[in-house]
Amino acid sequence: MQEYERTTEALLDAALPHVAFEGWSPAVFRAARRDADIGEGAARAACPRGAIDLAAAFHRRGDRRMEAALQAEPLEEMKVRERVTHAVRTRIEAIEDREAARRAATLFSMPHLAPEGARLIWETADAIWVVCGDSSDDVNWYTKRATLSGVYGSTVLYWLGDESPGAADTWDFLDRRIADVMSFEKVKGTMAANPLLRTVFAGPIWALGRIKAPPRMPRGDMPGLWPEAEDDPDRGPRAV
Repeated sequence: MQEYERTTEALLDAALPHVAFEGWSPAVFRAARRDADIGEGAARAACPRGAIDLAAAFHRRGDRRMEAALQAEPLEEMKVRERVTHAVRTRIEAIEDREAARRAATLFSMPHLAPEGARLIWETADAIWVVCGDSSDDVNWYTKRATLSGVYGSTVLYWLGDESPGAADTWDFLDRRIADVMSFEKVKGTMAANPLLRTVFAGPIWALGRIKAPPRMPRGDMPGLWPEAEDDPDRGPRAV
């Protein structure tokens, strides 16, 4: 783990007790710096956007916990639908603080941060498919992650408001969403196997066949970039 990662983790641990009261705010970042006894320079080097970067780190910590939990399980013995369902549930159960997740959902629903929120959910969907053994390298790479992003995002929002014992209603909701995804995949398979449909859609099928998955690169955990925002003395300099 690099120094800035250790600093971010320490700040995140120090921030979480405050998030329920202050949200992912400049005040929380100040409190985290104070409680973790980390100077402003070191804190800003790790998290240029302050609490925004901590909220993103909180999300990615959940991804890592999910991956660690699932790597110790015999997923190869499960059917694909069971693997994906179990992985999504494991990812949600890896959320260590529900109120912090609720506050993060609110933060990343803001217009100027919504693209980053979508990217974080895409990263989660990608992590789930990778740990589930997905080997697609064509347009299916994109469609699988796009549909699972929708499943994960909607299930988390349902879970945040779920008061049923053991979150039973959430897991029922998840089963229904996964069933929708599997139905979509079945329709795609039926179209691919139908000679008439293959002829009618020969052009689009050829074009889609030219789409390849991007090369697998290390996840972008470098300190965050500074988005367009109003001047704020509690925020660090804008990255360019």
